[in-house]
Amino acid sequence: MAEEEVILKAEGLTKEFKGFVAVKNVNLHVRRGTIHALIGPNGAGKTTCFNLLTHFLTPTAGQIHFKGRNITGSSPAAIARMGLARSFQISAVFPHLSVRENVRVALQRKLGNSFFFWRSERVLNQLDGRAMELVTAVGLEAFAEQQAVDLPYGRKRALEIATTLALDPEMMLLDEPMAGLGQEDIKRIAALIRTVARDRTVLMVEHNMSVVADLSDTITVLARGEVLAEGPYATVSKDPAVVEAYVGTGHG
Repeated sequence: MAEEEVILKAEGLTKEFKGFVAVKNVNLHVRRGTIHALIGPNGAGKTTCFNLLTHFLTPTAGQIHFKGRNITGSSPAAIARMGLARSFQISAVFPHLSVRENVRVALQRKLGNSFFFWRSERVLNQLDGRAMELVTAVGLEAFAEQQAVDLPYGRKRALEIATTLALDPEMMLLDEPMAGLGQEDIKRIAALIRTVARDRTVLMVEHNMSVVADLSDTITVLARGEVLAEGPYATVSKDPAVVEAYVGTGHG
């Protein structure tokens, strides 16, 4: 795989917690412009891996490169500014602001003046046009003036994607975007992820196998903190080691 094709690369990524190895020697190469899924049975180390990539956890060993730069040891905020943004951190949404205001705050963060709610009305109004573009892009225009706390669950997910898009990332990390969603919402969010991925790279942790099969270009399977298999869904899903790992875990 050509070096310039790889936007995010982890080499020998390892995380130990008091003697327990949660992630062990994981190598991950995510190609630019693809949807890459990280899957595995419960306790496989997927979320730990995600937290390492965005530096919400510091690796015990290994290195992470983003766009050819070594980002190991960088702060989550610095990594976000470089263009690697993670969605579905619940803190990304303010429950008592409207949908439009939530997106506008995220746009302010992009300007670097994180939470200046007291900025002049004129500056904030200039951001409203872009905020409404993003609200419309995720299908929330009918909910624009509704408080985030009052949104149906699936629509909250769409708002979280909008606030992440406000940071204009080159690469988005989605942590179980389909968790807790009904069939209708799953279809809507899957379509949204596909749209978002047209001009950026997406890495997602996901349990829903039909979504993974439908959306992903490449799948990395983790089990007990190690990479078990990697490749397109058609190949990976038939891998005997993968089938074995999933038997009895409740994820078909």
